[in-house]
Amino acid sequence: MTLEQVPTSPVHAVSDDALGDLDAVGVAAAVAAGDVSALELVEAAVARAEHVNGTLNAIQTPDFDRARDLAAGPLSGRLAGVPSFVKDNTAVAGLTTDNGSLAMRSRPATADDPFTEQLRSTGLVVLGKTTLPEFGFNASTEYETLPPTRNPWNPAFSPGGSSGGSAALVAAGVVPIAHANDGGGSIRIPAAACGLVGLKPTRGRVVPAAESSSLPVDIVSNGVVTRTVRDTAHFLAGTQEHVPAKGLKPLGLVEGPSDRRLRIGLVLDSVTGTPTDDDGRRVVLETVDLLTSLGHAVEEVDLPADADAFLDAFKHYWSLLAFSTHRFGKRVMHSPDFDGTQVDALTRGLSAQFARSFWRTPRTIAVLKKSEKLYREAFSGVDLVLSPTLGYVTPRLGHLNPAAGFETHFQRLIQYAAFTPLNNAAGSPAISLPLGRSAEGMPVGAHFSALHGDEQTLLEIAYELEAARPFARIWD
Repeated sequence: MTLEQVPTSPVHAVSDDALGDLDAVGVAAAVAAGDVSALELVEAAVARAEHVNGTLNAIQTPDFDRARDLAAGPLSGRLAGVPSFVKDNTAVAGLTTDNGSLAMRSRPATADDPFTEQLRSTGLVVLGKTTLPEFGFNASTEYETLPPTRNPWNPAFSPGGSSGGSAALVAAGVVPIAHANDGGGSIRIPAAACGLVGLKPTRGRVVPAAESSSLPVDIVSNGVVTRTVRDTAHFLAGTQEHVPAKGLKPLGLVEGPSDRRLRIGLVLDSVTGTPTDDDGRRVVLETVDLLTSLGHAVEEVDLPADADAFLDAFKHYWSLLAFSTHRFGKRVMHSPDFDGTQVDALTRGLSAQFARSFWRTPRTIAVLKKSEKLYREAFSGVDLVLSPTLGYVTPRLGHLNPAAGFETHFQRLIQYAAFTPLNNAAGSPAISLPLGRSAEGMPVGAHFSALHGDEQTLLEIAYELEAARPFARIWD
């Protein structure tokens, strides 16, 4: 598909089929009531995927026949029978894990990743794997030499990343819920770009990602992207029924808003030094007005004192991960045929950046580990912190493409993913909610952060805001 052939009008797959316009909880209820079967739902999702994926390019590996077999068997869990997808950096038995990279020469996994098992425990039926940018290092699901994944609100725009394929499929109505994970914003960024709910759980709330649990600082959290708050709440409750989190406040099913009125801190501009763009600032200030009208108290708060040091440390850690992948991919990626000469310009540039400053690594790890203490101190007078999700609203495809050249691309990424990484280093929960639109009609997210283990408060405020300002869907 050439640039001239790209449609600019919204793309969706919603029709009068077994899925209808239901969210995941609604679909599961229909299955439980006997109104539809899981197999009918798989067939509907497959037809929807085939209808839009030629434009969106969001599916890396379809696994439709095995999904049909799974749907024909017994299913249990809160979301039993609901079709879904797993992001292609997480193992699914029988499928390759290619991590969005031409360097990978992976073989089919012999077993599910532990998180895949936790996801399946909720009753979701996996239809295949979704696209991501190379190794999840980019915040847009674009490739140096391959076609990009496109945003269903306007296919000329980025769907965000790195969970861009999952977000595109959920926003387009192919499935109501899909796996995403987040090492620097990769649940929340595509949620903001595609008009979805994206909750990054507390570190340890769900089982750790296999590829990150051995890192000196585990920055990756698994989760989902959804169109409704209740879908995220039910999924998270289901994960706790399978493997309850150790050392965290127990989390059951959060079913609605709380009567408690909150003290909410406001941060409008990030540590990058680049002011938030007009659309992002406007949506956050409109959210402040809405919160105030609902009885919450909002006041501006300062960035942590060591914010500059944190930014430098996170950039170095980002480069360390790329260096490890680039130079030691056969071992790190469990891919005996890994070809490091095939990585893209972003991975190469990050790797080279680390090689020039490798000596900073001990200091970097110390700063990132200290970030949890500084983060907790920032909540001494507030219950939540509100900010934009992104430094600027989702751009057109090409702006965040590795082909732009490393220095240009990396600087754009730092300014774009300006607010999300602190939660990854600190291990704290955060959620992006689709509370506005840009001047060009694209979704804009508002971002709420909470203390460790307090997903309940995030979900409660999300329910309240969703009721007060219902989230837009492409087909409405």
